[in-house]
Amino acid sequence: MRFRAYISLLLFLSACATSKPLPVEQGTRSLRIANLQRAAKLPWTDGGHCVVQEAAQPWAVMVERCFQSVDHDRVRFHDPTGRCTVASANAAVMGLGVCVLVAPEVVVGAIVILGVVVVAAAIKEELDAYELRQLYPEETATARGTKAAPQEVVSKRNPKLEPEPSGQGLRPPMPPAPLDRVRHPRCEPIPVPHRGGDGAHNACADRVPPNRYQGMDVLVDGKHFDALQVGVRVLWEIKTDRFDTYSDFLQEQVAKDQVAEMLEERRIARACGYGFVVGVSTHAHREALLDLEPSLAPNLVVTGCER
Repeated sequence: MRFRAYISLLLFLSACATSKPLPVEQGTRSLRIANLQRAAKLPWTDGGHCVVQEAAQPWAVMVERCFQSVDHDRVRFHDPTGRCTVASANAAVMGLGVCVLVAPEVVVGAIVILGVVVVAAAIKEELDAYELRQLYPEETATARGTKAAPQEVVSKRNPKLEPEPSGQGLRPPMPPAPLDRVRHPRCEPIPVPHRGGDGAHNACADRVPPNRYQGMDVLVDGKHFDALQVGVRVLWEIKTDRFDTYSDFLQEQVAKDQVAEMLEERRIARACGYGFVVGVSTHAHREALLDLEPSLAPNLVVTGCER
């Protein structure tokens, strides 16, 4: 039949259906872009503006904040496992749709869309800009007026040390390799502009380690890290989630996603001879991550950074 709807089976949950580390080929995909690509398969009533605004958040948080903008007339949610229907008060409060979108136990086919999905304008604009940056990094950087400085120039800058923040006393074991040791080119740190436009997060990343390249992320083996600590080979990731304010359900989902990401980041750092540290804002966030993966204990510190 020509009219109306053909059913599109979404693959949203395939990316979060396991807590195993992300594949290496996905190492360069930022959380923001991954969320935009997944959200592009849904119809949105606001042109995708909420998704673009919240895309830097963990997927479960973004879904909860933007769920009201989903075109509910065209989306049907089903729960073959019964998890979202009867499992918990948290799921009931959030609603079946939110639970289905973020719960890894729900099978593919639980989300059905009527009609053809056209990527929301705001999401398409963000994804197109990302693709352009990947294809022509030098040209797009120049167009934005933020051409990346050559590595040898950036490395000559004198880092500006800040007063010691909360969490500074919890130092990880320092890698034995000296800073000037010759290594594979893929392991050399390349300063690149901070991503995401989150001022509070970026300020924490610059201040806490402290960051050797102020105002910059560092690219190592194709993976963006939030900072390279001054004076030692230690890569940092900073989490400024308001984790303590999340529901129990969201805390569980966010922690699972972040543990998988951290294990992959730690693997990359170690393979290139770096130490690896993740700074989280609160003790509750740290404990939730350790409950899932105790081996991260030496890698997790509490920064006290707020957003």
